[in-house]
Amino acid sequence: MRFFFTLSTLIAGSLFAQQPPAAPADNSDAQASQTRGMPARATPNDYLAHGAAGPLSIGAEFMQHSVPSPAGLLVTEDYVVVEAGVFGPPGARTTLNPADFSLRINGKKTLQSEAYVAVFKSLKDPEWEPDVPVDKASKTSINSSGAGGKGADGGPPVVPKPPFKLQREWNLRMQKEAFPEGDRALPQAGLLFFKYGGKPSGIHSIELMYAGPSGKATLALQP
Repeated sequence: MRFFFTLSTLIAGSLFAQQPPAAPADNSDAQASQTRGMPARATPNDYLAHGAAGPLSIGAEFMQHSVPSPAGLLVTEDYVVVEAGVFGPPGARTTLNPADFSLRINGKKTLQSEAYVAVFKSLKDPEWEPDVPVDKASKTSINSSGAGGKGADGGPPVVPKPPFKLQREWNLRMQKEAFPEGDRALPQAGLLFFKYGGKPSGIHSIELMYAGPSGKATLALQP
């Protein structure tokens, strides 16, 4: 009986060892959240604008329609971008959320910070050029009158779109630089996005407002 029990135990253990480990849960969203953010500058004073929010300090700089990244500059015509950093005493932590920030342009309606995924559609690389020139690509779209060089509805020339793989690479670059979220050790920094398609030359005053768990602050940015 003892031999049978030992043999059964060995067989069961062998079968268990052969079973593949359970697949880890899909936590890609959580991982993306934890890896978001750019290196904070040395101090809040290294940003063009800075102010206090309770025990925290906020630094910020207006980037216009530019989306900076280590791999190169990207742009978005539909959003303006603010680089912001949150600082605190040694060992400080706080809960970060891009929604804690809003922007007021020319003293008018306040713009709420939007999720970085909303910017994907308008993201571009100013140095990217299509393999096929615009004028040649447009000739493939002929309107009903037989005229070439314009879109199918007789509108502006058709501009070739970047390959999907390249667009995805741009999106990942921007996602990496987006403002972090969740409980974090300070300092932390990243990019904030606000829906605004106007030209930077039309901006005369701009204020970044922060309202987080530790306090509030209003920073006058330089247009």
